[in-house]
Amino acid sequence: MKTRKAPSPLFFLFITLLLDIMGIGLIVPITPGLVAELSPGADASAHAATVGYLFASFTFMQFLAAPFLGALSDAWGRKPVLLYALAGTSLSYVGMALASSLDMLFAARVAAGLAGASLSVVSTAIADLSSPEDRSKNFGLLGAAFGVGFILGPALGGLLSGHGLRTPFWAAAILAALNAVYGLFVVKESLPEDQRRPVSLDRLNPLGSWPMLWRLEAGRGLVAVLVLSSLAQQCLQTNWVVYTTYRFSWSPTENGFALALVGVSAAVVQGGLIRRIMPMLGERRAVLWGMAWSAVVFVAYGLATQGWMMYAILSIAALGGLSGPAIQALISMQVLPADQGRLQGALASLVSLTGVVGPVMANGLFSSATAPGLSVTLPGIAFFAGAILFAGAIVAAAAVFRRHPALGVRGAQAPLVQSAGG
Repeated sequence: MKTRKAPSPLFFLFITLLLDIMGIGLIVPITPGLVAELSPGADASAHAATVGYLFASFTFMQFLAAPFLGALSDAWGRKPVLLYALAGTSLSYVGMALASSLDMLFAARVAAGLAGASLSVVSTAIADLSSPEDRSKNFGLLGAAFGVGFILGPALGGLLSGHGLRTPFWAAAILAALNAVYGLFVVKESLPEDQRRPVSLDRLNPLGSWPMLWRLEAGRGLVAVLVLSSLAQQCLQTNWVVYTTYRFSWSPTENGFALALVGVSAAVVQGGLIRRIMPMLGERRAVLWGMAWSAVVFVAYGLATQGWMMYAILSIAALGGLSGPAIQALISMQVLPADQGRLQGALASLVSLTGVVGPVMANGLFSSATAPGLSVTLPGIAFFAGAILFAGAIVAAAAVFRRHPALGVRGAQAPLVQSAGG
């Protein structure tokens, strides 16, 4: 009798992350509208600033929680930590659905941030299951999950907003709960018992794992690239709905479908093209070309004068997503499997910190450039700032590659592959 082949654990991780991203995507199109509902009388520029602080509160708590969850996953395994995060996320969405004031909404977002650092655990599990040759392709699954999640999530959120601004939050809570149940019964543990590390105080400190990044030789330069590019992406992610609502009078439904197009493009690139393109380009060129493409796209967003132009730009923007998996793969090659949880937790905390600075910066710039009484407004200013950040990331990446010519070259030894120590 033929034995049925078990599905790949990577597929389980993809589905787990997909449902999580769908829950986030559901609420993106309606958050500015809910802020306006809870702060009547304020103008659009004031609402933009509040939205920025709301996004920042979420990511600041992720910054605190990501190393904590990463260290716990090294000690207890990936699965139990992931289940905790999903259950907490579901409860936080319930809190947002019931919020009757901005204070309650902020409190719920803080709780969501504490539970929402599960991406670092998923990233670590992918690193556990990947050979050095397959890491770029497998980390591309993260982008594919984001892409598909942002196809279904924003589109569904836009449609559900027609039944009330709170409805998408309830839907997100249900999705997160289903995600937790799915993980409990289906997802397998990826970290063997003999590769686990005990929890120490420095591993629970959100800043405690940062010295590890500094010791990674080529890795520390790539971390700077990751930070700059992540900060640039925040200019898009946290300012998109505010920008399109102000400039083109888009509704939550229109924004939902536009963000779904972002997801379609990302899924095509990250889930399919990246597996064909990455072996041809290699990680080094993928990093440089991807970020250069993104810089051009951001300038185009800021210069768009008609709504249809945004759709045209969106259709080709996802090619810039080649850089993310390539950067992450190059960094992950610098440590042994036993340190992957701590590494991914440290990276996630840094990315979360850009999610604290980025929303406040992007929406603050927008608020200042569109304030009532200005003789000249510049609503695209956040996108121009993002393009400048991408340009800085390109310069930093080129410097790293010059200093470490073997980095990312097939068959060459990584500059440093050793335990990062305590």
